[in-house]
Amino acid sequence: MGKLIVIEGIDGSGKGTQSRRLTEYLTGIGMNALRVDFPRYGTKGAILTEGYLAGELGDDPSLTNAYAASLFFAMDRYWSFRTEWGSFYKKENSIVTCDRYTTANALHQCSKLEKKEWEPFLSWLWDTEYVKLGLPKPDKIVFLDMKPSVILNLIDRRSESEKRQKDIHEHNAAYLEKCYEASLYVAEKCSWEHIMCYEGDSPRSMDDIFSDILRAVRDIV
Repeated sequence: MGKLIVIEGIDGSGKGTQSRRLTEYLTGIGMNALRVDFPRYGTKGAILTEGYLAGELGDDPSLTNAYAASLFFAMDRYWSFRTEWGSFYKKENSIVTCDRYTTANALHQCSKLEKKEWEPFLSWLWDTEYVKLGLPKPDKIVFLDMKPSVILNLIDRRSESEKRQKDIHEHNAAYLEKCYEASLYVAEKCSWEHIMCYEGDSPRSMDDIFSDILRAVRDIV
């Protein structure tokens, strides 16, 4: 069985850039590495997720309750594991790097709940995806801590450069603030590798952040 490394954080924290960079680094040093990003846009397993993020159930994320939304994303992961990356992961000495994973449900969906509901929800989430669905548990979770005030500027620039519309999470500043609060709680509770990605009101350099990521995963690679 291989290893699973997850790069996690709220929208705009740099997960995609750093997960690509980590996969390229691992491949470059001769390791058998594969990158998977979620949601898996354009695949059968992501149909419900795409509809939700496009606002087909309403522009406000809170209109879709935490448990229902979690199942949308969980089915995307289950489908992709069965049809895309599961066989690779099951090989000896393989490493799968994920941009988002089950952990993303923890951040995003806790934000829709009262704090007293967070622990019961997390217990349900881990049991649903890792036990009931049989998805692999991560061997390492790296949390990229980027505060919302910095992220909102990054999201605006990314949306403009990629010529794509923001999803219902990205254009909702209040929602991102709640996700950030939840992310700090979950990262500490679950002992994720915590990497600060900003200094004051500016993001740290990608190179410096990547160096921290390499230190965080050195026991895996």
